[in-house]
Amino acid sequence: METQIKESLILLLSGINHSDGDVVAAETARLDTLLAQGRGKLPAQLEHFLERRSYSKALALLGGRV
Repeated sequence: METQIKESLILLLSGINHSDGDVVAAETARLDTLLAQGRGKLPAQLEHFLERRSYSKALALLGGRV
């Protein structure tokens, strides 16, 4: 699941950088779904970042580039 979250974060942040509203909306919804499915199973700090929509911090935690 963390791999899916990382992929979605990369797409989301790219969408933000390119002002692509469709990608931003789709990936935000996907992240909300993944968070709901993973609640209690994901690392607490990752859950915290996703809940607060601190997406750059979440990606950094997963070892991705910001």
